[in-house]
Amino acid sequence: MNFTIRQLLELAELLRAAARVEVMPRFRRLGDGAVRFKAGPLDIVTDADEAAEAMITAGLHRRFPGCVVVGEEATAREPGLLGEIADAELAFVVDPVDGTANYAAGLPLFGTMAAAIMRGEVVASVIHDPVGDDTALALRGEGAWMQTPDGARVALRVASPVPLAQMTGAASWRYLAEPMRSCVAGNLARVAASWDYRCGAHEYRLIAAGQCHFLLFNRLMPWDHAPGWLLHREAGGFSAQFDGTPYRPTVAKGGLICTPDEASWRELRTALLPEPAR
Repeated sequence: MNFTIRQLLELAELLRAAARVEVMPRFRRLGDGAVRFKAGPLDIVTDADEAAEAMITAGLHRRFPGCVVVGEEATAREPGLLGEIADAELAFVVDPVDGTANYAAGLPLFGTMAAAIMRGEVVASVIHDPVGDDTALALRGEGAWMQTPDGARVALRVASPVPLAQMTGAASWRYLAEPMRSCVAGNLARVAASWDYRCGAHEYRLIAAGQCHFLLFNRLMPWDHAPGWLLHREAGGFSAQFDGTPYRPTVAKGGLICTPDEASWRELRTALLPEPAR
């Protein structure tokens, strides 16, 4: 079974519809009780997350009968869903509102994204910007591109490699354990600039479009990273976990660094994490 371009575009339209129907009408209109904490102060959920995920899940089951759908909010209720990704003939990981903290704060920096995974391999991804109404797409072996509402496409390509002191990028160190947390935060002064948008959707779109040189993450829930990982890879980038092993959507620990090429990855890894990852 292959995932086709037609199926990818149908997935993109489903995410776009959910964003239009369930996400944007609630933006900056969340009432009392519409924002709730899950595991802690860095982990929140809104009515928009739950409604959009329900709409996307129902649409996927209609279009792809028998598929496994692993949504962020469903997994919060049923953690066992994560274990179904590895062996499923076709699974989808879904993040209905990536950047929920921004969304809840009224900041227009969030995304709706999903990836198709076949027998443990990421084969297609969609990262939709509900505010700009454009969509980044990738199909394994077929490249990555940005698509506007009128259907126009622009190919995505990572930036050319530059020396460490000229690198810019996003580093999400808030989930790192000590002493790695302090090590990374201190060593970021060695690059030209770094930031954290609290939104992997936009950070992955940025690096795939060649607008920065690196991303660094620690917590690797598949709905947060499978879509962006494939987008970056199909745009020509290189990525690996902190220990150099390839990214897998079935692994949620071990960190991830994305760069334009392997040489840049090694230089950045050495600069930010000089001690072996633990």
